[in-house]
Amino acid sequence: MEFGMPTLIENRTLEDNAALCAELGLRFIELNMNFPEYQVARLERTSELLRLGERAGIYFTIHLDENLNVADFNPLVAEAYRETVRRTVAVAKALLPLRDRFGDNAQPLTLNMHMHHGIHITLPDRKVQMYDRDFDTYMASFARFRALCGEWIGDSPLRIVMENTDGFFAYERRAIEYLLESPVFGLTWDIGHSKAVGERDVPFLLAHEDKLIHFHIHDGTETPPRNHLALGDGEIDLPARLALARRRGARCVLETKTIDALKRSVRWLQSKYLS
Repeated sequence: MEFGMPTLIENRTLEDNAALCAELGLRFIELNMNFPEYQVARLERTSELLRLGERAGIYFTIHLDENLNVADFNPLVAEAYRETVRRTVAVAKALLPLRDRFGDNAQPLTLNMHMHHGIHITLPDRKVQMYDRDFDTYMASFARFRALCGEWIGDSPLRIVMENTDGFFAYERRAIEYLLESPVFGLTWDIGHSKAVGERDVPFLLAHEDKLIHFHIHDGTETPPRNHLALGDGEIDLPARLALARRRGARCVLETKTIDALKRSVRWLQSKYLS
């Protein structure tokens, strides 16, 4: 089980993030494609990433843009997102030597992905999710996406891992189960998001425990709903979640949002869990 850090907004450059990662004894950084500096065209400068990783003694995973929506009803938009994934897979393949040198090469390198809920229509008595209403169209998009990802990844040690956020809708659970039939997909358990929504995704995640290969580790509370807290600042049974991650040999991102919270989380791990 290896621990890493997210891309932190307080660090303007990747060099700053890498220096902090090395200072804290963490193994990797999850590059966040929500940031303008980590768009795919920038990540495709892989020689720079390889040089930086070698210098800091770390490797990289990737967090795909949270707006990524391969099921968008506009085919031009959906195609742009699919093309983004294709090019990002190529980047991840180029970064594998860093994982092989500084990480556990028994674990695939991950591209973390959110499920986009799509839009909803508000009626007087309820909200209608458009992907639920047009489920066949929604699933056709995921059939194409699954097939393409299989081609792009092939037998490379890469996985696209689907993350829980604010609670999966039923149609999303069906789509994820379909994706998990392919060997190139897996699951991320974000334990803070899970806590903040009353753990309602836990039964689904545990039912597919064999697909869990990535964790976002941060503390959180249910009432009021809060997450991305430093370890020890919330209500989550951290030893239990970490024990599961260890059983799965999973990679763990300490997904706090500030440098201070990250440092305190590393100290918590060192004193409460790794000692």
